[in-house]
Amino acid sequence: MAGSRLPQWRRISQILFLVLFLALLVSTSLHSMIGTTSDIHVRGPVRLFFEWDPLVALTNALATRALYRGLLWSLVILLPTLFLGRFFCGWICPMGTLQHFVGNMPSEAKRGKQRIEANRYKRWQTIKYVVLIAGLVAAFFGSMAIGWLDPFSLLVRSIGLAILPALNFAVHAVLTPLENSHIAAIKATGGTIHALLQFLVLDLAQAHFAQGLVLGILFVAILAASLRITRLWCRSICPLGALLGAVSRWSVLGLHKDAESCDKCNRCLLHCQGGDDPIGGAPWRKAECLMCMNCVGSCPHGSLEFRFFRPVIEKNKEVASPDLGRRRTLTGLAAGAVVVPLMRANTGMGKSRNEKLLRPPGALDEPDFLSRCIRCGECMKVCPNNSLQPTLGQAGLEGLWTPTLVPRIGYCEPSCVLCSEVCPTGAIWQITPKEKGWVVDVGQQNQPIRLGTAFYDRGRCLPWAMAIDCIVCEEWCPVSPKAIYVEEAQVIDSAGNTKTLKQPRVDPSRCVGCGACEYACPLQDHPAVYVTSIGESRSPSSQILLNRK
Repeated sequence: MAGSRLPQWRRISQILFLVLFLALLVSTSLHSMIGTTSDIHVRGPVRLFFEWDPLVALTNALATRALYRGLLWSLVILLPTLFLGRFFCGWICPMGTLQHFVGNMPSEAKRGKQRIEANRYKRWQTIKYVVLIAGLVAAFFGSMAIGWLDPFSLLVRSIGLAILPALNFAVHAVLTPLENSHIAAIKATGGTIHALLQFLVLDLAQAHFAQGLVLGILFVAILAASLRITRLWCRSICPLGALLGAVSRWSVLGLHKDAESCDKCNRCLLHCQGGDDPIGGAPWRKAECLMCMNCVGSCPHGSLEFRFFRPVIEKNKEVASPDLGRRRTLTGLAAGAVVVPLMRANTGMGKSRNEKLLRPPGALDEPDFLSRCIRCGECMKVCPNNSLQPTLGQAGLEGLWTPTLVPRIGYCEPSCVLCSEVCPTGAIWQITPKEKGWVVDVGQQNQPIRLGTAFYDRGRCLPWAMAIDCIVCEEWCPVSPKAIYVEEAQVIDSAGNTKTLKQPRVDPSRCVGCGACEYACPLQDHPAVYVTSIGESRSPSSQILLNRK
């Protein structure tokens, strides 16, 4: 398998899979939806990379004692790793590819001897195994907190909720003045470019996400760190890389070093991505090798070659297993066992759950939801009304960056079930519009999915507090029969005149908590009608109505 063409094939593979990943990510934008508002769905297998992710599959199985549909496809990556090593990290992973490209940019911190020394194996590379062990133990106790660090969750969350919205805003800001130009040529050029980008990349409407700035800065910081230390994330933190590294110890493909032809020029270290010590005179660390093949292409003497089924004598000169040690293993076990009880010993899991924590339709009850949600942001990215936002403190520390409905930003479309279609782990169970029960007469449905219940602040409601006509909330209520109804009442205005007003009320047996009333309320600072999670169908303890038989 020796030859300088291997790195070239690897680069082609990296670019193809990166383009595929970005295409699937963009396919969850509103401009790529198919159908009308009564029947919209996404195009393409948007869950593909998550279904390939062995870390998601393993932790999902540990947390739920089952395996959600599609996650068995992770064997497509896991089984070849047993034979080929960490080929996924070097040839497929989009996160690794982005770091690879950034790391190859010119940098004062990585030149000559500094670059060679930076690409030697470092003890801190074992941190990712500690993270992996802690994440697996936490999953066993019912928490998918490992989703914060899963590379695909990180990518979708960062690019989908920060980078793409920022790009969308920047392109509109640049091209809109061109389209409004009085010069025909400039106007035509701007309009053409805008239309093309609108078709390929841009959203029809500008999306806004809470914490988008934080997510974007964290992502850029991770990439920028590769300018100083090659693929720092992959080497030191990535739990998926750690899992594949642990599995690769049994791979039959390994690095052959010809000691006689090697003159220890160390050129193999110049472009080493994994920090696995391909140099002569040092043991090759199999679990750290990303199979990038750069060392083979860089060696001027042909001293390095990847071979299948190498002799035992060569295997004795390598470090096949992660160099973890007992102390770090115990640290990972203790961290995973301690962190879950600490995160769940808060009011967010008890009776005083945050009343504004409105989960998407189809979401499981909170403990089960947190045992499945990997904080990937797919549901938020696909929401056509931009109503799903990443949480900060509403769900406690464990629920950080999980989705919550924010009616003041957008409401839940009655016929839309896109979030359940794209959820890769079943935290939001896949449902149909009929099962959601909002598009038909709720009186004909036994149990429509309810997100919460709307309430009125009569001290702020215009008809109730100020004798001013307003029935916007009733007009926007999408269920049928409407959950918001009006009653005519005789009131006296400030001038002492008697007038007839329509005052809105809520029927809790019909309200599904979609948030349309709160979204449409003309009082922008603090709406007079608001939705809380009480009455949500996913939680038996949150009911306010007793069902009488």
